[in-house]
Amino acid sequence: MATQVHDRVALEAPDDVALADKLRRGRDQIISELRKLIVGQDDVIEQSLTALYAGGNCLIVGVPGLAKTLLIHSIAQVLDLRFSRIQFTPDLMPSDITGTDIIQEDAQTGRRSMNFVPGPIFANIVLADEINRTPPKTQSALLEAMQEHRVTVQGRTYTLDEPFFVFATQNPIELEGTYPLPEAQLDRFMFQVVMDYLQEDEELDVVRTTTAIQNFRFQHAVTGPDIVAYQQLVRRVPIAEPVARYAVHLARATRPGSSTAPDFIRKWVAYGVSVRAAQYLVLGGKARALMHGRYHVSFEDIRALAHPVLRHRILTNFHAQSERVTTDAVIDQLLNAVPVPKSGI
Repeated sequence: MATQVHDRVALEAPDDVALADKLRRGRDQIISELRKLIVGQDDVIEQSLTALYAGGNCLIVGVPGLAKTLLIHSIAQVLDLRFSRIQFTPDLMPSDITGTDIIQEDAQTGRRSMNFVPGPIFANIVLADEINRTPPKTQSALLEAMQEHRVTVQGRTYTLDEPFFVFATQNPIELEGTYPLPEAQLDRFMFQVVMDYLQEDEELDVVRTTTAIQNFRFQHAVTGPDIVAYQQLVRRVPIAEPVARYAVHLARATRPGSSTAPDFIRKWVAYGVSVRAAQYLVLGGKARALMHGRYHVSFEDIRALAHPVLRHRILTNFHAQSERVTTDAVIDQLLNAVPVPKSGI
């Protein structure tokens, strides 16, 4: 009953209902456009769009050749947003990302002055390709942009245009010449999305499509201002206390020092997730609910997002590594161990 009351309070306005319906239709149209070029990977597309509607950043992990870069570029094209790709290399400097002040001479007066030249971070969708190939100092240049949507250069702060998203890719198998991402930066990615191999028939479709003449034209069903409006609507979606508490219980149960942590957490986990994980479970749940035509968050929304939200925030210990226990396996057990409240929501 409490959920119904919150629904009436939060989303009773006709404009909100119309916008929510437009969001759902837009999601279907975006997926339809992406399928012109992207074969399979439905879960990856769904999670990427959830992050977009929630205003979060994504870390996409997968072996080379699975169309990680193509997917992100295609999303920018479908949404008609400014796209920028930064190839992370060991010699990349922070100024190569944020931009820098340079001395320029006025052709008419001959006077010289310092002018700021924006870097590739000044876009709507930024692809940080192979982000783990650059040192932590350069990686940290993204932190302020990802969290605050602004950059500071030489003491001056520049605000980034909205909407703004960072999609980073990471190769899980080539470890030589890579640098682990700092936990502080990992925590700022809403999702870690795992892109895996396609099914045989899907792979055959990819081969046929990419070896023929390609002439794709995307329809811009959703625009940048639409995305900004959707993000504001998502935050107004109501969530019942039992559902929000369930998200908090999942987050707290990952911490070995917590009294609610199961035995396998104490055995396999060195550090659990931060409060930001519970925030992203709820925020992602709100976006997922609207995308599926609902005006409130369900327990299933929280459970569906547990893996992408938690997997990069749980730090396993030596026991887990020696037993080859992955973070996904830990999350599987966690979802079975933490009971879902029986409230009929």
